[in-house]
Amino acid sequence: MPTPRRLLLVNGPNLNLLGIREPDVYGHDTLADVVSLVERTAAESGVEVRAVQSNHEGVLIDAIHEARTDCVGIVINPGGLSHTSVVLRDALTGVALPVAEVHISDVYARESFRHHSYVTDVAVVHVTGKGVAGYAEAVRLLLDTIGT
Repeated sequence: MPTPRRLLLVNGPNLNLLGIREPDVYGHDTLADVVSLVERTAAESGVEVRAVQSNHEGVLIDAIHEARTDCVGIVINPGGLSHTSVVLRDALTGVALPVAEVHISDVYARESFRHHSYVTDVAVVHVTGKGVAGYAEAVRLLLDTIGT
């Protein structure tokens, strides 16, 4: 069976409001802009992208579980679930795929509750505080790590 050449892009709760919600923190780019950027960046290496965004934790977990069958890695911005979700972390470790964690804002310069992420210790790539452009950096770093 051929090796999959696909990344799963996961965006968590409230990221569907990109471009509207707190543009002074998150910028004016929309989620559609993010997906397009990730698709273009991955395509540079001949890799496809399956994108999912949900405000429901279980939907994200199901998508992560599905990724184990046809993806080489996961790029995830868990949003607020970063700081609260052990089950999201468990899903990521359960599928044993390399993970890139992305945060648009500099979470370490914000409220103290944002300083801890349950995803950080399972991710091989971390990009924080670089705006939407951080997604492209995360894709490139993850693909370099994978060797794709």
